[in-house]
Amino acid sequence: MSNKTNQQWGGRFSEPTDAFVARFTASVEFDQRMYLQDIQGSIAHAKMLTAAGVLTDAERDDIIRGLGEIRVEIERGTFEWSIALEDVHMNIEAALTQKIGITGKKLHTGRSRNDQVATDIRLYVRTEIDRILAEISRLQQGMLSLAEREVDTIMPGFTHLQTAQPVTFGHHVMAWFEMLSRDYERFVDCRKRVNIMPLGAAALAGTTYPIDRNMTCELLSFSAPAGNSLDAVSDRDFAIEFCAASSILLMHMSRMSEELVLWASAQFDFINLPDRFCTGSSIMPQKKNPDVPELVRGKSGRVYGHLMSLLTLMKSQPLAYNKDNQEDKEPLFDTIDTVNGCLRAFADMVPALESRKDSMRNAAMRGFATATDLADYLVRKGVAFRDAHEIVGKSVAFGIAEGRDLSEMTLVELQQFSAEIDADVFEVLTLEGSVAARDHIGGTAPNQVRAAVVRGHELLATRGDVA
Repeated sequence: MSNKTNQQWGGRFSEPTDAFVARFTASVEFDQRMYLQDIQGSIAHAKMLTAAGVLTDAERDDIIRGLGEIRVEIERGTFEWSIALEDVHMNIEAALTQKIGITGKKLHTGRSRNDQVATDIRLYVRTEIDRILAEISRLQQGMLSLAEREVDTIMPGFTHLQTAQPVTFGHHVMAWFEMLSRDYERFVDCRKRVNIMPLGAAALAGTTYPIDRNMTCELLSFSAPAGNSLDAVSDRDFAIEFCAASSILLMHMSRMSEELVLWASAQFDFINLPDRFCTGSSIMPQKKNPDVPELVRGKSGRVYGHLMSLLTLMKSQPLAYNKDNQEDKEPLFDTIDTVNGCLRAFADMVPALESRKDSMRNAAMRGFATATDLADYLVRKGVAFRDAHEIVGKSVAFGIAEGRDLSEMTLVELQQFSAEIDADVFEVLTLEGSVAARDHIGGTAPNQVRAAVVRGHELLATRGDVA
């Protein structure tokens, strides 16, 4: 076929497609990953055409057998893909016709590449969303294990990257868990709009054949057929929404990565990343680089770019299908690959994190982390909060000058700032007392973190996608 236009559609053309144009417009090099979805869609279409009287039972069986053989060849790596046939759909159809003869040419009755590719992409994205959901749950399972181990490990909580109040490492990890729970819900919701079937819309206006779209919908486990043929073949909202959900997920993972990179540094020394998730330096033998979180942090920009690419791709397209839409696949596929890779790396790494408990505790001691506890103590003694705020500010200034934390001052030193301070103040100035006092749902008290972990396990148990 090297000297001919694609014979699947070339009847109207008087000269062959330019060789460069053939390569330039072909998508088979990247859309062949949808071979399974294309075969599944074709089998469902063949069954529906048989029920509609367009194909005989024997023709249907020949098509299903031929497609099964093609699937085996693809999975064995013996199938020959041709750029001249442009895409995965044409390659499979041409191979089917070669195997079973003229019956293979009947398969395309009542459909177009426009609704075929739209159906394949949705089937593919639906499968990948299910994989991503399972991997998010696996990562969250690892977070629950880590949080449970670190429920009593005290560390500084930060605002503006300055020591604010003491929290527990387990509480911090459960904050990550909450981020991912929202991500999970976004992908579940996105899946609902992915799971609409374009097949039957044909090129843009539907078909004159007596098709049964509800039958095809049921065979392919879609929730409903698309309600408008023009929209069905041209809609890529689901791909944009998928990339948007992926961007938010990667934003969350980038935030986690930033913390891991900081905490693994000698300056923080809060955690140890196992060697298998790090690399060394070609020149500095002492280096242990946190490459996994750094790379995940970097890949967030890659996914953001794909979201902008798809938004830009669609912004000026008139109805219905346009060749522009061939450009939806590479950013979409790379987003899927990137998200899966990042989730796998984190799901393997997070449960293996090791805390440096002494470093975390010492850091919490250095930043007057219990200053708010002293203010709350004074309020409970009847001091107005704004006055208490000023008293504690002066106490902190004294501590800075003396190089001592509030808990290291004597009672006499503290009483020079307020006569309301008694010996019981030291119960609230300890790090343990501070975290234990936040004893409400969502608080950092160890028993509240344990309760949050229990709720997390219950949540994952309802999903059914965690082994």
